[in-house]
Amino acid sequence: MNTLMRLSPQLHHWRTYCIKQCAAAGTEAAARGKPNYEEFIDSRQQQAQRSIVVQVSSEKSYNELYNYCSRFGRIVTVQHYSVQHEDELHYMLLEYASAGEASAAISSSAYNAELSGSGVPVRSPFLWFRAPTGGAGRRGQAKLAANQKTLALHTVNGTRSLSHEALKELLRGAAGIDQQLNLLYEQTRLNELGVRMRFIAALQVEQAISGMFPDALAQPFGSSVNGFGKMGCDLDLILRFDGKTPGTDQDSQREASRLIYHTKENLSNGRSQTQRQMECIGDMLHLFLPGVCHVRRILQARVPIIKYHHEHLDLEIDLSMSNLTGFFMSELLYMFGEMDPRVRPLTFCVRRWAQSCGLTNPSPGRWITNFSLTCLVMFFLQQMRQPILPSIGAMVKAANTADIRVTEDGINCTFARDMERVRFQSRNTSSLSELLLQFFEFYSQFDFHNRAISLNEGRALAKPDHSAMYIVNPLEQLLNVSKNVSLEECERLRIEVRNAAWMLESEVENATLSESERREQSWGLLNLFKHPEKSVIRPNMFFKPRMVEVSDLFDKSQTSAPTPPPVNYKNSTVRQQVQSIKAAARSELKQLRESSTTTTTTATATSAAKTKRSR
Repeated sequence: MNTLMRLSPQLHHWRTYCIKQCAAAGTEAAARGKPNYEEFIDSRQQQAQRSIVVQVSSEKSYNELYNYCSRFGRIVTVQHYSVQHEDELHYMLLEYASAGEASAAISSSAYNAELSGSGVPVRSPFLWFRAPTGGAGRRGQAKLAANQKTLALHTVNGTRSLSHEALKELLRGAAGIDQQLNLLYEQTRLNELGVRMRFIAALQVEQAISGMFPDALAQPFGSSVNGFGKMGCDLDLILRFDGKTPGTDQDSQREASRLIYHTKENLSNGRSQTQRQMECIGDMLHLFLPGVCHVRRILQARVPIIKYHHEHLDLEIDLSMSNLTGFFMSELLYMFGEMDPRVRPLTFCVRRWAQSCGLTNPSPGRWITNFSLTCLVMFFLQQMRQPILPSIGAMVKAANTADIRVTEDGINCTFARDMERVRFQSRNTSSLSELLLQFFEFYSQFDFHNRAISLNEGRALAKPDHSAMYIVNPLEQLLNVSKNVSLEECERLRIEVRNAAWMLESEVENATLSESERREQSWGLLNLFKHPEKSVIRPNMFFKPRMVEVSDLFDKSQTSAPTPPPVNYKNSTVRQQVQSIKAAARSELKQLRESSTTTTTTATATSAAKTKRSR
C-alpha cells in the first residue's frame, strides 16, 4: 500500500506528461495542414498516374467522351484546355479514382492503323478520341449515358492566360493596392491544370524507359513546383535511373538480398557518361514519344540538358540528369513560400515590375534573372527588423539525420525539412503594399558595389570579387547567382527601384480616388507597371557626351542645309588652284570609297568561305 502511495505522484506526473505530448502532437498535426515538399511531389505523381489526356474535336465532345471513358472506372475530375496550332486543338485531362482504372483505359486503346507504316505504336497517357465506327457503338454509349449522371466539366480553356487588358481592368476594380497584389498573384500564377499537365509530361518520360529501368524516376523541379511559377512557364525535369529520391538512400528500406544485379561498367568519367546517356535519351524522345518535337541537345553546358517542346501540352521542357542542386533549391523556395502567405504575391509583383521596366529579358545575357530577383526578395524578408523568413543557416542548424542530402558531386544540401524544429515565427504585421514599398526603399540604398547578398547568413557580406552584383548561391556557396549581371544593368536596377519607391509612395499618399475614378484611371500597381520609354533614366556614368559628333566627320553636301553662296575670285590663277585642289580631293575620296568597298567584299567572301568550311 505504501509503495502504491509513493508511486501515485509519479503516475500523476506521467499522465500529465502524456496529455501534454498528445496535445503537442495534435497542435503539430494541425500546423502541418499543408503538405511538405516531398509529400506534395508524391501526391502529384500519384495524381498523374491516375490521369489520361485525350484529344477531342471540341469541348462539345465532353458528354460523349465521359460516357465512353466511364466504363473503365469512376472519373473524379475532367478539365479542358486548347492548344493553338495551325488549327485550335482541344484536349481533355481526365483523372480516375485509381491508377488501375487509368491503366485500364490506356490498355483498351488501339493503335493508329493509318500510321502503321510510318509511325511506331507507343503506349502512353496521350490518346485521341475518334468518332464511333458503327450504330452499335452509338447504341452502347446511349445506354451507358442513361444509367449514370454526367460529371460537370471542371474547367474550360484552363490554360488560357488572362489578357493584359483584362488584367488591367481587374486591377482597376480592386479596393486597394494590397488587393491588387493578391489579384495579380492569383491571376498570373500557374494554376491547378498547369501543374497536373507538367506531372503528366514527367510520367510520360518515366514510363517510356520503364522497360529497361523499372525504377526510373522523372521529377519536376523549379518554378513548376515551387509555387513561384507563372502561367506558361517552362518545365524543368530531372531523370534518375535508380528510382531514389535524390540525395536519400532507400536501399536500407529494402529487404537484404544476396542476389545482386549485374551492372555494365563505364570506363569514361562521370560527365562524359552522362552526356552519352542523355544523347541516347534525346534520340528516344525524338523518335518514339508522341507529342515530343524540336528536340535540342545542349550537352556541353555546365549542366547538360535536353530541350524539347510537347505539342499536346504546349509546353517547353528542359530535361537533365545531374542538376540535383536545382531540385533541392526548389524545395527550399517551396518552404519559403509556405511559411508566410505574403512571400509569393510580393515576389510575383517584383518580377512583373522588373519585366515592365525591361530589367529582365527572356534571352540569356547581362540582365538580371527571375531567380536572382527571387533571391533579392527572400533576402529582404530575412534582414528586416521583424524578419518574415529565417536564414538558411538557422535551417541548417535545426536539421537532423533524416534531413541529410548530399549530391553525387559532394554538394551538401542539408537543411531542416520540418519548420517546427527551426522554431521560427514572424511577428511582422506589415501589409503587402508596405512590404513592396520597403523592398524598393531597401535596394535603392543597398551598396551593391561593396556588399554581397547571403541568404545563408541573412545579412550582407563583404563582396569577394569585382562582380557588379554578388548573390551567394544558397546551396553552392562558392558560386555567384548574379555573375552575369553587368555594371550598367546593376546601376539601372538601383535607379529603377528608386523611381519605383517614389512612385509607390505617391500612390499610397494620394489614395483618395473614388470608386468610379479608380475604374476609369490607372492607379496603384498599374502606374508602377506603366513605363513609357521617355521616362527611362539612364545613368550618366555610362552615357558621357562625345567630344566630337560623328556627323562632323562626314560630307554634309547631301544634307538639306542651304548651300553657301558661290565665291567670286578676282584672280583667275587662284580660282584654278582652288578648283584643282577640290578635284584632287574628290579623286582621293573616290579611291578611298572604292578601296573600302573592295575590302568589305573580300572580307564577306572570306567569312562565307570559313562558314562553308565549318559546315
